[in-house]
Amino acid sequence: MNRDTIIGLILIAAVFIGWSIWMSPSKEELAEKRHRQDSVIMVQRIKDSLAYVKKIEQNILANTQKDVVPQQEVEIDKTEAPENVNKEKFGVFANSSVGEDKMFTLENDVFKIKVTSKGGKIHSVELKDYTTYDSLPLVLFDSDSAYFGFSFYNSNKLLNTNDLYFHPYWQDSFNTGKNELSVSGADSVVFAMRLYPNKDENILDESKYIEYLYTMKGDNYMLGFSINIVGMQDIISTRLNTLDLIWKNDLRKQEKTVDRWNGPTVYYKYYKADVDYLSETKDDKEKLDTKAKWISFKQHFFSSILIAKDFFIDPEIEVYTDPNPSSDRYLKSMGALIGLPYTNQAYQSIPMSFYFGPNKYKTLRKYHQDFERQIPLGWSFFLLAWVNTYAVIPVFNILEGTGMNYGIIILILTILLKLFLFPIAYKTYKSSAKMRLLKPEIDEITKKFPKKEDAMKKQQATMALYKKAGVNPMAGCVPMLLQMPILFAMFRFFPSSIELRQQSFLWATDLSTYDSIWTFPNGFSIPFYGDHISLFTLLMTVSTVIYTKVNNQMMASSSQQMPGMKTMMYLMPIMFLGIFNNYAAGLSYYYFLANIITFAQMYFIKRTINEDKLKLKIASNKKKPKKKSGFQKRLEEAAKKRGYQKPRK
Repeated sequence: MNRDTIIGLILIAAVFIGWSIWMSPSKEELAEKRHRQDSVIMVQRIKDSLAYVKKIEQNILANTQKDVVPQQEVEIDKTEAPENVNKEKFGVFANSSVGEDKMFTLENDVFKIKVTSKGGKIHSVELKDYTTYDSLPLVLFDSDSAYFGFSFYNSNKLLNTNDLYFHPYWQDSFNTGKNELSVSGADSVVFAMRLYPNKDENILDESKYIEYLYTMKGDNYMLGFSINIVGMQDIISTRLNTLDLIWKNDLRKQEKTVDRWNGPTVYYKYYKADVDYLSETKDDKEKLDTKAKWISFKQHFFSSILIAKDFFIDPEIEVYTDPNPSSDRYLKSMGALIGLPYTNQAYQSIPMSFYFGPNKYKTLRKYHQDFERQIPLGWSFFLLAWVNTYAVIPVFNILEGTGMNYGIIILILTILLKLFLFPIAYKTYKSSAKMRLLKPEIDEITKKFPKKEDAMKKQQATMALYKKAGVNPMAGCVPMLLQMPILFAMFRFFPSSIELRQQSFLWATDLSTYDSIWTFPNGFSIPFYGDHISLFTLLMTVSTVIYTKVNNQMMASSSQQMPGMKTMMYLMPIMFLGIFNNYAAGLSYYYFLANIITFAQMYFIKRTINEDKLKLKIASNKKKPKKKSGFQKRLEEAAKKRGYQKPRK
């Protein structure tokens, strides 16, 4: 066994080990086993919060039906509150339990946010630079399903800010009284919503309040958000010195299909630690039992992220499917129960921020919060992440800056990758040529040892021939293994690239989803294939089958030793036909181009390699005396010490 063979075996072992690590159970699956037993305190928090939400919903429905308090009787800009309020239920916040639900708009260069007086929360977010797959405004979550507020106790009454009415407060006189605030460029604007307790029976106390402070910059997807609590030390009582923040949104469908490897889910970052996520394919929930830095409601190309300046306490997160969604554009429901630190002082500020924007690597990375880890670039296997982050993405960004069509960019990127891999392809082809030249002698060895019990002798004779001829049978496998990280990196890169979203090329109208040249009528669908025909996938499959056939002809000698592998190589493209038919057209297009360029490389290499010279080289190698490798010498010395005598020839 020479050095090249040992290196080849080591690389194969490394690939299998890496593959087993990559396919091992995810962190969330392991965490689910670790955290099945919740603490009594956290269980009580969830029960209290959920029971409260249900009770409030029932109360709202009852009040609506009975018309106890007409909303038009309350004006948000007055401190006088109506007399007919539920004092027993809301206590010191009874005057703020009724009001008129008004909208306030905050708009900058990249998004338009609506804030509602009911709960003082963000009602909806529209990203201005993007549209849905069917050309509608891109709204991140359904405004009717947005729930955001923190729970607290007042005189043993469990209240939540989501169900109380806030009053607007403008930080500068220029914007005072405006319901629509806009800012652009490097400028910024500050807007607040304040919740006041009762001063007396019909008057609000403006010296005490809970404030949601929003700070918006003109050219940024980040929205500053702080909860300021002023003069509430005798009003708010808490358990465990925390405020329970409930955040829930129903995400809206923005894309034509849901990516099975990049689906909607909740991402989160542990405080001063790694990024993790819930299942992308099924309902899932997690109790972290530790501090967290941020929590993200993430879908394929867009995210809503809540970031703590310091940390969140013991958050509980969940992703689930509503069996009775309120909208036909419903995608997934996501919720979080988050502990906010609270010390019950005369003044306390809890600084946070929101990110509402695209899952674009360059955009997310500039915030230095590990947001980019939400983009599945192969983070679980370092080689895939390195290929994408240090090679593919930088080159792609440079090509993107030229303004070329993205189909041409993918073509150029494919050519550059194949040029980079050309030395490996050359060595692989040359090794295959040597194996073909030795095939007649391999066939003679096969005839010499036809019995199964002679398999070891046959193998020894074959390896002796390889060694004598100076041919390494692993030389063709090792280069192929070196190409695997790039192959898998591309599988991750193209479907996750928002740059390809709604970019057309040839017959494909959107390179980030499947291309369709024919849709089956009457809702007909083929299991495992779908209800349409993707031409790029067909081209990729046909070219892969042709490549497999040509490659098997080149590796004829080895394929005879592994007949089952030959059949498997033809079955894999057929399996990929079903998978890729519903996947990103950009990926199928890349694999098709890679196959075409590979054919061109094979033709060029075949023209440059002189097989007659290879024959002479092999014949010359056979005549040379073969030195024993250091490894072989050590084996023989060890055998002599055990009393083993090498048989004479």
